[in-house]
Amino acid sequence: MGKRKNYSGLSHFAKQAFSEGVGGDHKKETSRKPESLAGTGIGTGGALFDAQKQSLDAFALVPHYKSASEVPTHLQKYFSQRHRYFSLYDQGCLLDEEGWYSVTPERIASQIAERCRCDVILDAFCGVGGNAIAFAKTCHRVIAMDNSPTRLALARHNATVYGVADRIEFVLADYIAFAHSYLDRWEATTTSHPINSGNNAKRRPIDVVFLSPPWGGPEYISRQLHDANDISDADATAVDGSTNGFANGYGNGTESHPEFSLSYMQPIHGADLFQLTRRITNNVAYFLPRNTNLEEISALINLSMSTCPSSSVPVPAPAGDSTEMVEVEEQWMGSKLKALTCYFGGLAAGQEHLF
Repeated sequence: MGKRKNYSGLSHFAKQAFSEGVGGDHKKETSRKPESLAGTGIGTGGALFDAQKQSLDAFALVPHYKSASEVPTHLQKYFSQRHRYFSLYDQGCLLDEEGWYSVTPERIASQIAERCRCDVILDAFCGVGGNAIAFAKTCHRVIAMDNSPTRLALARHNATVYGVADRIEFVLADYIAFAHSYLDRWEATTTSHPINSGNNAKRRPIDVVFLSPPWGGPEYISRQLHDANDISDADATAVDGSTNGFANGYGNGTESHPEFSLSYMQPIHGADLFQLTRRITNNVAYFLPRNTNLEEISALINLSMSTCPSSSVPVPAPAGDSTEMVEVEEQWMGSKLKALTCYFGGLAAGQEHLF
């Protein structure tokens, strides 16, 4: 396993991708369909969705709007962008209310997927599946996780529309609980079997984790504005300055919002979420609001002293005198900056050797 270059997962699967998972049996793959995650340590604390066992009709869960007249007023502006979210929307893609305002636009999802090419990727907050669908085109195996049965069912449905559902494992689980259970099981295994510890330990089967946790819904901007009312005019100027709207120069010149703090993240502080994830893998892609405080993003590297999946030593730094860096990529749609994707570990340009 590892980083894949110029590789499309559309017609290939990783043989035995999970056969060496923690506590798993070493079984040979007998078909092209991805194996169940059972017994590999991946499904710990969650329930694996089986397409043939999932009898619930996704169209019974949410409406498929066909015209603006059918759409509630508060979702009108999102419906107008439906083909940016899913180019195949008219073929039956479905979104719940949260999905309408949180799904990653398809072109942005595709760009992120290109940067995250690998054998096994975990989409920790998959929602209605926008990113998972894109990952299925560049990675051997995709684990799509969400704590909502409805959103997970919609993600599977949308992946079916795109013809990639058989390349994705859909897991119903809370990511925070899953991560703790996954790490506990790994540590218990290496402790009970010293021969597998240190540099001789088997690499855990998750190469990359994509984090796109809830930002707080459409209210996350109004929350920042409310918080901003509690600071002085001088402090407000320091926040926004003359940077065309967004702190640190981010924005399109038409809006003005205070910085987004990682402390606003749900379900836990964004820094805590990152540190927990870095214990699973060094390679993390973090999808954040466009006006996120860049100093907080940079500080994540200093706060994180993760261990390599196959070792108990700190993450190795790049060659030379430099330290590990984070790469911040702006995600634009037309003339508007939509979000930031922060790449850590071997995903950052120039740090491929850390993968």
